[in-house]
Amino acid sequence: MVDRSERFSLAISELSRHWHKLASGEMRRYGLRGAHAIYLLAMQRYPDGITAPELCELCCKDKSDVSRMLAIMEEKNLVTKEGAGGSLYRGLFKLTDAGRAVAAEVCGRASLAVALAGADLDEQKREILYGALESIAANLRKLSKKGLPRE
Repeated sequence: MVDRSERFSLAISELSRHWHKLASGEMRRYGLRGAHAIYLLAMQRYPDGITAPELCELCCKDKSDVSRMLAIMEEKNLVTKEGAGGSLYRGLFKLTDAGRAVAAEVCGRASLAVALAGADLDEQKREILYGALESIAANLRKLSKKGLPRE
């Protein structure tokens, strides 16, 4: 019999694997990796710009990952950096016109994927699911900072 922790771990792992596979397939047409999708979606919500540290926090990624992803998106003319001279962590990053177009397409495709994946859920089940996921994420965030209790 599969216990609760194994069932949880396997489900999360499978969701993550398939979501990343879809993201990779979608982002390939822009010459980007699947991981870029989260940055484009986050930056789309901040038309006046966002700092690298804010992106770290918002996307739950470390500085090195944010730095690499922003550099690639700058090379592809999807993102520009304004202000703070050469300092990565003081300037504002903004989507270019091309970046906004890509972000809008990615957002639409992500919404389609979520709609199709949850097609058999009614609104009540969907609200329960997202509420439960948000609660679990918050509790895991606390545990990851404090560590597991020794009982």
